[in-house]
Amino acid sequence: MKMSKLFVQTLREFPSDAEVISHKMLARAGYIRKLTSGVYNFLPLMWRVLKKVENIIREEMDAAGAQELLMPFVQPKELWEESGRWEAYGKELMRLKDRHDRVMCLGPTHEEVITAIARDGLKSYKQMPVNLYQIQSKFRDEVRPRYGLLRGREFIMKDAYSFDLDEAGLDREYRNMARAYKRIFDRCGLDTKMVQSDSGAIGGSVSHEFMVITDTDAGENDVFYCENCDYSANSNHAVSNLLPAVVDGKEYFAQTKILDTPDTHSIEELSKFLNIPSTLILKSLVYIVDKKPVIALIRADKAVEETKLMNAAGGIEIRIASSAEIAELMANHGFDAVPGFIGPKGMEDVQIIADETVKDMKNFVVGINETDKHLVGANLDDLGIKELKYADIRLVERGELCPQCGKPLLVTRGIEVGNIFKLGTKYSKPMNAVYTDVDGKTKPYVMGCYGIGVTRTAAAAVEAHYDEHGIKWPIAIAPYHVTIVPVNIFDELQMKVANELYEKLQKAGVEVVLDDRDERAGVKFKDADLIGFPYRITVGKTINEGLVEFKTRETGEIAKITPEEAAEKIIEIVKNIK
Repeated sequence: MKMSKLFVQTLREFPSDAEVISHKMLARAGYIRKLTSGVYNFLPLMWRVLKKVENIIREEMDAAGAQELLMPFVQPKELWEESGRWEAYGKELMRLKDRHDRVMCLGPTHEEVITAIARDGLKSYKQMPVNLYQIQSKFRDEVRPRYGLLRGREFIMKDAYSFDLDEAGLDREYRNMARAYKRIFDRCGLDTKMVQSDSGAIGGSVSHEFMVITDTDAGENDVFYCENCDYSANSNHAVSNLLPAVVDGKEYFAQTKILDTPDTHSIEELSKFLNIPSTLILKSLVYIVDKKPVIALIRADKAVEETKLMNAAGGIEIRIASSAEIAELMANHGFDAVPGFIGPKGMEDVQIIADETVKDMKNFVVGINETDKHLVGANLDDLGIKELKYADIRLVERGELCPQCGKPLLVTRGIEVGNIFKLGTKYSKPMNAVYTDVDGKTKPYVMGCYGIGVTRTAAAAVEAHYDEHGIKWPIAIAPYHVTIVPVNIFDELQMKVANELYEKLQKAGVEVVLDDRDERAGVKFKDADLIGFPYRITVGKTINEGLVEFKTRETGEIAKITPEEAAEKIIEIVKNIK
């Protein structure tokens, strides 16, 4: 490809709405252009990157025994009603009607469609196990799309679905897919960590995410891990061994009574006013889960992890309640108090969920729905809670102890690029997707689901490989392997050598760009670094000595070698791309 013909327009500045490195770099380097909120045009450079990621995925999925198909992007409401997800999925599901008033949706995922395909085609145990996958565009109507390709509304994804006879078969395929994912991300130049995670709207009993560890702002989730063993988990799934709270041996409250606690709206204010550690305070927090209030109880020195709470409450959407909603909740139960003094007492018809930390609390302090008053020296029996559900709803913190080996946990940030789920019979049972076993009995398929974000993988590669000058693409997914830059296109010798190199590399199967533009050398060099060509061959004045410059983008190393050596070097590098 000649640079003068390549459809690419680089920008002088980063877009004003770009928050993370990948969005900034891909937009400025001419890879993507925003069409509307969360929807992007993939320009020629980006499309080449995405196709390479897709091809790596195809090769490894095929090698792992999966078969590729393609399912429709538009899906009928009826299938989603069969699975029970039409109402449950939430507002991210883009619903629409066709001209005949048939209700449809834009596919955010394809569990229902693939289960229907299997229901029609897999009738006997002799036909299984089977793993079917596709690579296709998806649409999820994110409430707040951001971070460019990392959290868009339209994106490209590989999703695979396995069908097994039993849990043992699913376990084997789960491990098989985990190994395939490791190979895929290694080939894409990404160092990933497989972490335990929440299954979210997909459902299922067990799930893991493949996270690219990053120190950039694009890291979406905290990943807790142990250096002493193999434990690692997303923050919404992480657990830890928590030592009992130390309260310095004092008996702070000899009896249970109501105390005046004026202007103590926060835990810090209450702790200071009573001169007690926060571990002696039972914190009551109100959340709205699926439009209904839920009260979470937790030791006050700890924080609630919202996804854990939502799952414990059996919901699909969660948010913290506003001050007005808390005031309304108290008023509806006959309390005239301001937010900040709420407690579980007298909230009989509200779901109350207590963290495991609450079990060991004794003689604590808790709000009683009276302004400027708290109950001190309290125990759970004093609160009159008729139905109290215990669950792990706590956000793990750095330094807490690993649940496997007891060593302190570390935390880092990660970008999710892939996930695997054990679905079991979540979809096959309600959709009556069954097979006939060896004894002639019908049983539901035992399913697994395995997703990779193609666009997210490309964006994550930028987050992991860049510097202040631009992108440093891993060569396996770079849009082109090398660029040849003649410093002066009017110099006859420079152009002769550049063109000879260009033709030789093309014939050898190297993906090469010849920068034949009438531009200053500095402009060409800046564009080469910004776009992220893994290698650059510069044909300048040193050609009079029979030498060119060979630059490695990743390291910045420059070697002066002959054109023949430069050609042999890049050809050998390309041959060894996995």
